[in-house]
Amino acid sequence: MLTPLEILDRMVAADPGRPRLTWYDDEPGPTHGERIELSARVLANWVAKAGNLLQDDVAAEPGTTVGLDLPAHWRSLYWAMATWAVGATVVTGEEAREADVLVTDDPERAASHGGDVVLVALAALARSHPGAGLAPGAVDEARELSTHGDVFAPLAAPEAGDLALVGDGLSTTYGNLVAPERAWGERPRVAVAGALPEVLPAVLAAWTADGSVVLSRGTPPDAAARAAAEGVTADHRP
Repeated sequence: MLTPLEILDRMVAADPGRPRLTWYDDEPGPTHGERIELSARVLANWVAKAGNLLQDDVAAEPGTTVGLDLPAHWRSLYWAMATWAVGATVVTGEEAREADVLVTDDPERAASHGGDVVLVALAALARSHPGAGLAPGAVDEARELSTHGDVFAPLAAPEAGDLALVGDGLSTTYGNLVAPERAWGERPRVAVAGALPEVLPAVLAAWTADGSVVLSRGTPPDAAARAAAEGVTADHRP
């Protein structure tokens, strides 16, 4: 069984500086126009910090559910990878709000959740969530995540039959989470968009093949031109 954490380790070992995740935000709002690029090394750093927060601060482990109440976003990817790094279950959609741990960008949902909460500011350069005062019991990710370690060592590993991803009425075990897309070939550059339950497996499939992804939300001004500029070789968008 190949785990997401092993995939990440392989990417870092193979080429730590090559871009593995390129993010475009075409959604109207304060983050419209953002373009973020993460290498394997930088991605691993985000995953390590989030994994240490989950493991040390909220005791997440196999059997713990972590709700990602977030859009398909570059921040969603490292929180999903961190959840899998501790062996817990990623929960998406409406069910996310009932999870043991809630990771959300909505301060009202953060305030109403009865368990551990991480409040995420989506803006790339945020130093604090603007609504953090509405959820004083939540961890303000933008303010606090940087205090966690850059190296992650899991205390427990998931079994193949453990749930890895739940959402949209579907459940995927760790044994079935990583499924390569043979048609993409080796080192694909995959354009990805859509709902989080569909995005996450596609991203893992691209990374498993030593590839990279161009993740976006909203409507790009010229999708064909962007795909050409980014060297996209495969498409996984609705």
